[in-house]
Amino acid sequence: MLNLKATLTDLDQRQIALAKHLNVSSATVSLLINHRQWPRTLDQDDLRKRIEGFLKEHGADDVAVNTAFEEMEPERANAKAPANPTKKANDDQECEPMLLRKQVLLPETKRAFAIFRDPFDDLQSVDDMYVNPDIRYIRESMYQVARHDGFLAVVGESGAGKSTVRKDLINRLEKEDAPVLIIEPYVIAMEDKGEKGKALRTSDIAHAIVDTVAPLERPKSNPEARFRQMHRALKNSYESGCRHVLIIEEAHCLPISTLKHLKRLRELESGFTKLLSIILIGQSELMVKLSERNPEVREVVQRIEIAELQPVKPERLEEFLKFRLARQNKKLEEIIDASGLNAIIDRLINAGRDNRSLLYPLAIGNLMVAAMNLAASVGEPLITAEVVKGV
Repeated sequence: MLNLKATLTDLDQRQIALAKHLNVSSATVSLLINHRQWPRTLDQDDLRKRIEGFLKEHGADDVAVNTAFEEMEPERANAKAPANPTKKANDDQECEPMLLRKQVLLPETKRAFAIFRDPFDDLQSVDDMYVNPDIRYIRESMYQVARHDGFLAVVGESGAGKSTVRKDLINRLEKEDAPVLIIEPYVIAMEDKGEKGKALRTSDIAHAIVDTVAPLERPKSNPEARFRQMHRALKNSYESGCRHVLIIEEAHCLPISTLKHLKRLRELESGFTKLLSIILIGQSELMVKLSERNPEVREVVQRIEIAELQPVKPERLEEFLKFRLARQNKKLEEIIDASGLNAIIDRLINAGRDNRSLLYPLAIGNLMVAAMNLAASVGEPLITAEVVKGV
């Protein structure tokens, strides 16, 4: 960050005023001040002289003018730092490089864009759910497993929409009043190794099954007795006309031993009918655990179907943004121009591990909100490529 930012503040001048004086966009000035990125299409020496002239015209002394293009001292820079920084901290190991933390639509941004609620915030109903052919395939695969039978793993990166499709499945079953009992063991603080958190064991799953299928029974304390109790409860429930689906979120944190035992849970039968369908939902690490090269889980791998939540395709980004913005009665062209769309694609398309696309709903939403905040702060009416680059 350049001293120029503090100098403008001392002179009570906004960046937008400097941009108008220079006949450039506010985003260009923001990129220069915050990231020392000089515009390639303008002569740097000439632009520098015009900025110095602006400063002198508004009362800057020689020291302020001569140091305007030097790096701001850390103490002063920190004092001016926003309360909600948009850049990712270096020690945040849970986020991919180049991704942003959770962004909040600022009040001044809402006023500038005449938008009153974040269109990328948590969904309020199934009608808010964006659906493309990839998501439609995942939804139907999960529904068929829950309604009939199957063993499915839904895998996706952070922010890909895994929790959304789970809530959508539950909502659909409840809306249809389907005779399906949903069993969801608690996975809070679950880790595959005990020293990091509590590992989810097969006995815990058995407890959850008994608690859901036969809520009036007290789960047996003896493991063998509990498994017999679980099998009997599933049989009785099936004979009364119910199906059962076990849904485990954060399944990438399941211990290998529990993954192996899931095959045995799938073998619980009444005649030729399997009593328990299973849906695992987890991040890409689950794909590694279920690798064909992992001999410990070969019996599970041979029986499980894996469905991967794909990123939004670049050619569908416009469709995705139109859908989300329409939730707040906004048109795409009122928020972002074509160059901004292309900049978002460039920013996220090769940002993941092994150059994998990170055009997932959460990443797109965070980048859009940060860009809207920046555009509003520098007086830009739309998100442009320069604004996206300045985030």
